Amino acid sequence: METPGPLAQEQVIELERGSGLAAIARRLEDAGVIDDARVFRLAARLTGRDRKLRAGEYRVPAAVSPRELLDLLESGQVILHALTVPEGLTTSEALAVVAADPVLTGPMPEEPPGEGTLLPETYHFPRGTTRIAIVEQMQVDMSRLLAELWAGRQADLPIETPEEALILASIIEKETAVPDEYGLVAGVFVNRLRRGMLLQTDPTVIYALTRGEGPLGRQLLRRDLEVDDPYNTYVHAGLPPGPIANPGRGALAAAVNPAETDYLYFVADGTGGHAFAKSLAEHNRNVAK
Repeated sequence: METPGPLAQEQVIELERGSGLAAIARRLEDAGVIDDARVFRLAARLTGRDRKLRAGEYRVPAAVSPRELLDLLESGQVILHALTVPEGLTTSEALAVVAADPVLTGPMPEEPPGEGTLLPETYHFPRGTTRIAIVEQMQVDMSRLLAELWAGRQADLPIETPEEALILASIIEKETAVPDEYGLVAGVFVNRLRRGMLLQTDPTVIYALTRGEGPLGRQLLRRDLEVDDPYNTYVHAGLPPGPIANPGRGALAAAVNPAETDYLYFVADGTGGHAFAKSLAEHNRNVAK
């Protein structure tokens, strides 16, 4: 049981679901992990593990002994693959990432989830996991995180529901790629909402034009800012009717706990960040720089 096995170098072995002891032993013998399938079956039965071996994809070390191999297959410590869904993707874009993953199996959900309901994250999963299962996990994680953050929100925010927090977070996410700015951007929007000012945020206009089905493919034009669409925050006061993307943890946290600031405006500063201003005159000077 302790004698090193014949495997010359580490190897990835996949044991299919439903495989019994005999099939597992043959697979291991064919892969050169063990010398004799019959001896392996006998060892499994004598140690009471013949019904405890679990299917999956394993990283088997070189020269693994029969005892070490049985320990590994009983543990179920299978290889976990990673899928990263970046912050700020629309649901259509996020689903495309899931659909393209070569390890996941099965079709996509028949009914696509709503905008903003998928938590951007790196998800770890074993081979054989379905695409539907990953999408459902993304929805569950977003719902849990939103509820947790909403419970710890600042008092007297001009947003009344977790859903409104999600909408605001999606705008924050699309406005800045600098995590250190999340709180300031949130503070600007909260201040404008409190004053009844239009949010006037370009990403909402882009969403009004595309509905999240891919990039706009061009720069925004002045006439775009005048489009009469409920998502256009240059025309309609308050928050848009729904999220415009799937925000990450940082943007969600900022939406419910914004920075306390007097800023009412911001503009890209040419370095990847933004210049913030308390007055329109100051903002116009920043724009002119």
